Amino acid sequence: MKMLQTAIHEIETASELESIISKNENVMVCCGRMGPMCIPVYDDMEELEEEHENIKFYSMGFDTPEAAPIRNAQMCRGFMGLPFTVYYKNGQMIEATSSIQNREQISSILDKHLN
Repeated sequence: MKMLQTAIHEIETASELESIISKNENVMVCCGRMGPMCIPVYDDMEELEEEHENIKFYSMGFDTPEAAPIRNAQMCRGFMGLPFTVYYKNGQMIEATSSIQNREQISSILDKHLN
């Protein structure tokens, strides 16, 4: 059951997350809610998805037990604000941010790690 209703593909289970990051070289996942800190990130991701064919963009609901691999990740320790946005390269989490990020901040991370 989709929780977020964004235009981005939504990951619903931890096993689906694992499958996606193992099968795709470059993946960005925004783990959040439908709230004021998360919606701008989803909107930016929707636009960036059109510009970066080599990167897979996904959302994932924060309040499901299935999001534990992101919520409990070492790189996310100490995060206080939603969303938790994580970036994977060749199956490994290589960057993570918390709270709202603007398009320029997201693009900088994509350019640095996933292009």
